[in-house]
Amino acid sequence: MGPWSSALDTLKQWDPSWAAACAAMTDDPFARGVLPRKFAELIGVALNAACTNLNPEGTRRHIRAALAEGATRAEILTILKMASVMAIHSCSLGAPLLLEEAAAAGVAPRAREPGATPACDRMRAAGQWNAAWDPFFALDPAWTDAFMATGLAIYAGGTFTPKEVELLSIAFDASFTHMYAPGTRRHIRGALDAGATVEEIMEVLKLCVGQGVQACNLGVPILAEELARSGRVD
Repeated sequence: MGPWSSALDTLKQWDPSWAAACAAMTDDPFARGVLPRKFAELIGVALNAACTNLNPEGTRRHIRAALAEGATRAEILTILKMASVMAIHSCSLGAPLLLEEAAAAGVAPRAREPGATPACDRMRAAGQWNAAWDPFFALDPAWTDAFMATGLAIYAGGTFTPKEVELLSIAFDASFTHMYAPGTRRHIRGALDAGATVEEIMEVLKLCVGQGVQACNLGVPILAEELARSGRVD
């Protein structure tokens, strides 16, 4: 099914040469076979459902296509959970800035009573702790542990292989609605360590680019409706 809605049919009537060229570009990572078609559609779910995007039409379209390719409820639900917790980048970005600006203003954070942080401890013991999390752990260790427990429940579930988790994470972070460079680099490195090929990672990036046609999926039907309302055919 790919990234296109029925807007492509209208676009083919208005500008067939551009529509054909664009469709060939966007269909390539779905049809080439470097990534299984099911996994490509699951990445489509991730890109559309991401909390930085929240595209209902695209999410439904790719869920339907992924189910048709054999995806399970558990796989799609895991992606929706991943799409939710990527919001942690608000703290990855903001907490270091908060600490820097508080220090510059001579304002000290309120002292926190030490408490157990079992989820964070598990992640450190497994070598999965990210130094980018240190600032918000320092500011609120209990909340950070609650968040990490949420993340552990997703990533330790075994629904996807470590390589697939890293490829999905690249899609979330490299998406043009997010473009989080530190996470993209970290997950590219993780994907390579997990056995992904350069070609597989490039296919994920191509799927991110193909997501750009949502501009046409949104705008072409509106343009058609407004032309009809105004009586113009152009």
